[in-house]
Amino acid sequence: MTATTSPVTIRGYAPGDLEALRDICVRTGLVGGDATGHYADPAILPAIFAEPYAAFDPGLVFVADDGTRAIGYVVATDDSVAFFERFAAEWAPALAERFPAPEGEPATPDDELRDLLHHAGRMLVPGIAAGYPAHLHIDLLPEGQRRGLGRRLMDALFDALRARGVPGVHLGMSPANTNARAFYDRIGFTELPGHGANITHLGVRF
Repeated sequence: MTATTSPVTIRGYAPGDLEALRDICVRTGLVGGDATGHYADPAILPAIFAEPYAAFDPGLVFVADDGTRAIGYVVATDDSVAFFERFAAEWAPALAERFPAPEGEPATPDDELRDLLHHAGRMLVPGIAAGYPAHLHIDLLPEGQRRGLGRRLMDALFDALRARGVPGVHLGMSPANTNARAFYDRIGFTELPGHGANITHLGVRF
């Protein structure tokens, strides 16, 4: 008897999806794999890479829902400059007690992310943001991968960005995540100039 796979719906974000977003972000947060044991407090991952997008602009958050819960998502902003300005002014200060900035140079993976939380603006690459003002993060749990859901999530986001008149979107990824790179190449992303030895920037224009 062949196992069946439940149909998955791509839909807009609802507040009840927040816990699922957090879980997905952590379970895909280490070069696409589970980051749970890699951080003393892995909640730092969604605090940077998922939650602020849902808080600032839920209209640009889409989830893959298997009928029980979200098993994947894409989050985005249509204006990276404004996003990081708001992140610095509102988001990071509100989390400073739970995730204080490290003293001195970051010494652990948690330190590195807490440092990034308080200096998130360094993720902004002005030369990229000028032509590709939107940016995104997309993650799928293993049970949602290789089912065409990533493309469906991207299609939903791209339609929403086009409706707002946004000319292009970019993302940053680890060069070690070769599966993700192959996916981005297939859907039309191309490599962009950027900075950092451990990050590759990709973008697509509409």
